[in-house]
Amino acid sequence: MCFKVIKIVTDSSSDFTKEELIELNIHVVPLSISIGEESFLDGVDISSEQFIEKMQQFKSLPKSSQPAAGEFLNLYNQLTEDGSEVLSIHMSGKLSGTVESARTAAGMADGKVTVVDSLFISKALGFQVREAAKLAKEGCSTEEITNVLNQIRKNTNLFVVVDTLENLVKGGRIGKGTALIGSFLNIKPIAILEDGEYSPVAKVRSQSQAIKYIVKQFMSDVKGKTVKYASVAHANGIDFALKLKEQIEEKAGYHSVEILWTSPVISTHTGQGAIGFSYYAE
Repeated sequence: MCFKVIKIVTDSSSDFTKEELIELNIHVVPLSISIGEESFLDGVDISSEQFIEKMQQFKSLPKSSQPAAGEFLNLYNQLTEDGSEVLSIHMSGKLSGTVESARTAAGMADGKVTVVDSLFISKALGFQVREAAKLAKEGCSTEEITNVLNQIRKNTNLFVVVDTLENLVKGGRIGKGTALIGSFLNIKPIAILEDGEYSPVAKVRSQSQAIKYIVKQFMSDVKGKTVKYASVAHANGIDFALKLKEQIEEKAGYHSVEILWTSPVISTHTGQGAIGFSYYAE
């Protein structure tokens, strides 16, 4: 049993609803997004739906910016003022400088702050944050929680399907496998998040082929395991998400797939119509 209260912090790429954040007492530091001459705080003063509408109006790619270290520092000092500790869990450091901003702030904070690179985004990041919040409520120590997060990370998969890799290429978010990009631009590429960066794993020519591929991988990965969470986050791709959920239920017999809009900061890089299928099984 831990005598210190652990407070959980994450960033806006974790795709939590406002209701979940309140229920689990999770604190969020938002990234910012620029579209044309306008700037917004991700999920604070622009919704996912509003962002997609605005993104369609501009030919140039919106730009996302990590929170400044000072934003983290202010929150950390506020949360630790009563003697509590902070566990701050963030999107992959290979996709954003957010976790480094958090680490810089942690080094200057008045109280104890532990920063974790989840190596994921969206609900795959959210799985770790959600579990951390639950364990913190149970009185677990920071060390105990981070040990559990390491196990969740090892047992989490995230598949991303986009209509084109153009946004990911322009945004510099593609890692290994870049030799395949040229042939991917005119088809539906499927990528995984591996070691914190996007890695293309397949190329298909239709939505139905993408669904078939993902369902097959899911069934293979979770065979003999218990699925803890499964989620489809989409960037105005609800039909795609619903069809994938239906096939997961029909083929794999898993009936608790969550569907939600992904955050504007993720939509910036995946483009409209993308989906991300995350699951954690052990």
